[in-house]
Amino acid sequence: MQIILLEKVVNLGNLGDVVRVKDGYARNFLIPQRKARRATEANIAEFAGRRAELEKAAAERLAAAQAQGEKLAGTTLKMTAKSGVDGRLFGSVTNFDIADALGKQGFEVEKAQIRMPQGPLKTVGDHQVQVALHTDVVVDVLVTVAGESA
Repeated sequence: MQIILLEKVVNLGNLGDVVRVKDGYARNFLIPQRKARRATEANIAEFAGRRAELEKAAAERLAAAQAQGEKLAGTTLKMTAKSGVDGRLFGSVTNFDIADALGKQGFEVEKAQIRMPQGPLKTVGDHQVQVALHTDVVVDVLVTVAGESA
C-alpha cells in the first residue's frame, strides 16, 4: 500500500514522503495513529495544501521535545528494589518503573519512550537508559538501582 507520511517515522521516511509499506502496517498502525494517509490523488492534493501547516506543527513538537530534553539531560534516578547478597534483584526495574519515577520528578514521559537495549534492569548499580522524546531527540538518563535486603 502506498501512503503519505504526515510526520517523521523512524526507519520509514520524513513528512510528505510517499512510501510503500505492508498493508497491515498501514491499516493497523500508521493510519489509526494519524501518522499517514493513503496516497490517493485526492489525499495528495489535500496534503499539498496543508503541507506548511503540518511542517509548522512538526517543528513545534520538535522544539518542545528539545526543550524537555535539555531539562532531562543529566538526570539521575535513584531507585530501590529488593536484592540478594550477590547484587541480583528479586524481579526487575522496567521501563514502566522508570517512567513512573520520571513522572514523580515532573517529566511527562510514556513508558514506550524509554529504551532499554539490554532489557529490564536486574542488577544493583548504575545503568544508562535512553529516553526518546522525539524521533530526533534521544536523551541519556542514569538510573541508580540500590538494593535493599529482603
